[in-house]
Amino acid sequence: MKLKPRRTFSYIANKALQLFLQGLIVIVPIAVTVYAAVWLFTAIDSILPNIVRTLFPDHARFQEKIITIPGLNFIILILLIIFIGWISSLFFISRLVAFFDRILEHTPGIKFIYTSVKDFLEAFAGNKKKFDKPVLVNVDGADVWRVGFITHEDAASFGLNDHAVVYVPHAYAVSGITYIVPKERIKLLTHTSSADAMKFTISGGVTEVEG
Repeated sequence: MKLKPRRTFSYIANKALQLFLQGLIVIVPIAVTVYAAVWLFTAIDSILPNIVRTLFPDHARFQEKIITIPGLNFIILILLIIFIGWISSLFFISRLVAFFDRILEHTPGIKFIYTSVKDFLEAFAGNKKKFDKPVLVNVDGADVWRVGFITHEDAASFGLNDHAVVYVPHAYAVSGITYIVPKERIKLLTHTSSADAMKFTISGGVTEVEG
């Protein structure tokens, strides 16, 4: 029995659409990841040449020969950051860093920018990691929960000792909302890692979480 032309065309069109979507699922994550990696690499690789050109404008000819080697600036910058991290851990240098830290934290105007950036970085990588306690927090309806992270065990600074501060990330964004919530409306996710909780939230609940 032969298929009618209209039915055959519909089948082919649906199959083509299915394969197209499947192709998108395969190629888009790879393309976005590669693009982001190349962009980040290029951005970091261009930081050092720009600094050198600003500080030593008379050595432009030397710079064009040396610092334009692809990847060289990236490696140098990473090694330089590692070196700064190492010397900042030394006793004398750490005291010097702490001295400048106090100055910047009490300088009007600069204080807001400096402390905001510093606290944000330390929340992820420093000694004051904040996104290491994933929780379910009830801030909407009685049985509606959001995935978030406790950033402060209590809100005593706001006169709310029986509350905790919870940060709830937005899906597909780097933004989020900070809530001050009664502790009884917070459930610790003891069997879920911080990384899995963050991926689950940012992906809009698409990523699988092992409980």
